[in-house]
Amino acid sequence: MFIATLIAADRLSADDISQARDLLAEAGAEILGTDWIEREKAVDIRFTGDLAGARNALGALSGSIDVIVQAETGRAKKLFIADMDSTMITVECLDELADYAGFKPQVSAITERAMRGELDFVAALDERVALLEGMDEEIVTRCHIERVALSPGAVSLVRTMRAHGTHTVLVSGGFTLFADRVAAEIGFDRAIANRLEISAGSLTGRVIRPIVDSATKRRVLLEETERLGLAREDTLAIGDGANDLAMIEQSGLGIAYRGKPKLRDAADARIDHGDLSALLYAQGYPRREWVES
Repeated sequence: MFIATLIAADRLSADDISQARDLLAEAGAEILGTDWIEREKAVDIRFTGDLAGARNALGALSGSIDVIVQAETGRAKKLFIADMDSTMITVECLDELADYAGFKPQVSAITERAMRGELDFVAALDERVALLEGMDEEIVTRCHIERVALSPGAVSLVRTMRAHGTHTVLVSGGFTLFADRVAAEIGFDRAIANRLEISAGSLTGRVIRPIVDSATKRRVLLEETERLGLAREDTLAIGDGANDLAMIEQSGLGIAYRGKPKLRDAADARIDHGDLSALLYAQGYPRREWVES
C-alpha cells in the first residue's frame, strides 16, 4: 500500500483532496482512504497501484501544495542525511564570504552553474575559494553571524526526528567553519564538510583534501546505513543541487528542496512551496508531536 501526502503552504481544501483522488484514480490507483494528519494543512491518501504512475499523475495537482508519495511501510525514517547551503540554511556560504571580498557576482555565477551540474564541482570549488586568498579568518565568524539564517522548519524537522530515534547527519560541500555551527544550532548528530586552509590567521585560498563532494555524500549515506543496520527504505536525504544527486538517488526517499532542474528530475519528491517541516507530515508526525525548540 502507498500513501500520497498532500501538504499545503497555506490551506488545504476539500477540492484539493478531491482533485488528488481523481488524478490517482485516472492513473489506475484504487483509493483506500483519506486521513487528516493536520486539518487543512496535511492529509494522507492511501491507495494501491503503481508508485511511479501515481507520482507522475499528482504532478498535475494545482495550487501551492507539496506532494510526497511513498510506501506506507517505513515512512518514519531512521537515517536523515541533509545538504547545508540553500537547504538547511537559506544562503550559499561561499557566495556570502565572497561578498566580503568584493567577488560575490563572479562567485555566485560559478556556484549557480555548479549546482546545475554544468561545471565540475571540485574545479568550481577550487576556483571560487582561490578568490578568498588573504581573507582574515575572523570574517568567517562575522559572515556566519551576519548572513547565515536557518531555513524555516529546519530545527523542528531534525529535533523531532531525533526524538523519534533517527540518526541525523549534515553533509556539506561547504565548510566546517559554518557546518559545525549550523549542525549544533539545528541539532544534528554529526557534521561533515570541507576544510578551508588557514595560515597565520588568514585563508590561503585552498581547500584541504580530500574534498567532500557528491561521491562523499553518497558514501556517507551508505556507510551510515550499514553501520546502523538499516534498509535503504529507512533512509531520507534532501538537497538542492547537482552535488546532492548521488545521495538522493541512493536514499529510500530522496527530496529536492527548491531544487535545480537536474535534481528535481531525479528526486522521489520535491518541496517547492512549504518549508522543511513538510517532511514531518510526510513521515506521519502531526504538529502536536513536533519538537520545536
